[in-house]
Amino acid sequence: MIDQIEVLLRDYQWMRREVDRLQNALYGYSAPMRSWGVAQYGIEAAMPKGSSGKSKAELEKMDLREERLYKRLLKYEGRVYALEWAGELLDDEKERVVYDCMLDGMSYRSIAELLGMTRNQVKKTKDAILSQLSQKSQFVQLLNLEKFAC
Repeated sequence: MIDQIEVLLRDYQWMRREVDRLQNALYGYSAPMRSWGVAQYGIEAAMPKGSSGKSKAELEKMDLREERLYKRLLKYEGRVYALEWAGELLDDEKERVVYDCMLDGMSYRSIAELLGMTRNQVKKTKDAILSQLSQKSQFVQLLNLEKFAC
């Protein structure tokens, strides 16, 4: 499980770009993930909203390529969301900073320079992060659910 989480962390950058590309290809725009689940106030809260996903009729009309892209989009959105949410599960603030730097694609050397640590300390912190995440049942369940979604 730790190896799988490590691979997902390493792949986060390109999965994030792929989510944007697929959203643009399927919907004609790229919806920012930070707006997922954001509450609205005033008149916007009272107005009816359409679903951000595809309706059953739209899914049936999709050609094979669009269907494949849509399934890939759902899979990558789940992974990206799980990785972004996992930072909240970490106990130590320094671990959260290291985790965020890893998501940003920073190297051990650049993280070490930023935090005034050695590369070995960064590696040990990363190992502790991976160990914590593999033991958090919420994170593991979220990853397992998205595996079976597509």
